[in-house]
Amino acid sequence: MTVGRVEVALKRSASRRTLGLQVRDGVASAHAPPQMSRELIVRFLESKRDWLEKHVRQQQAQQPHVREWQDGDLVPFLGETLTLRLVAATRVEQRGNELFVPVTDTASQLKKWTRKAALQPFTELVQEYATGLGVSGRLGRVAVSDTRTRWGSCTAHGDIRLHWALSRAPLEVLHYVALHEAAHLLELNHSPRYWAHVKRLMPGHAAQRRWLKENGHTLLG
Repeated sequence: MTVGRVEVALKRSASRRTLGLQVRDGVASAHAPPQMSRELIVRFLESKRDWLEKHVRQQQAQQPHVREWQDGDLVPFLGETLTLRLVAATRVEQRGNELFVPVTDTASQLKKWTRKAALQPFTELVQEYATGLGVSGRLGRVAVSDTRTRWGSCTAHGDIRLHWALSRAPLEVLHYVALHEAAHLLELNHSPRYWAHVKRLMPGHAAQRRWLKENGHTLLG
């Protein structure tokens, strides 16, 4: 069904008791019980038209896209700038400040190299913050992720994952996310006590958090 300029997918489920509305990755969906009338659903969606259009527009603007890399493009990596060289090869190779990448499937090959190259620096950074917080013994495995919805995560077992694209962010932003996840080793929530741990090691963390919210989508592709 269409609401204003937004196409909304209607999904009915026997487990639903109420009408719900969701926008994820720029796609809107309404979730309703089987017996709810279409008229009631349409009336509800019309009342949410402005909210729908705003959130769909914002999320679609932030959707990652596969960049068409060109020879000579500059690639940020852990605070440095590498010059991209497209070559007839089967793997990525770094030589000084130049990064030689296969001319075919360039974006995929570049992401694969970045994930591998970022693992050790990411691990050392998380370990540094875990030590600073006094919880290095709680830290499990550190890994590099490729999820579209989270920049980092920490499990109850102490395993931490950081998104590969953070390697392209300003170093202070990468440090913020590493600290953000390490602090979850103390508090697996976002309570005032949790934020106090973050602030203790990074008093200006709000600026990095804001940068990531406003510019994070530019790191992907």
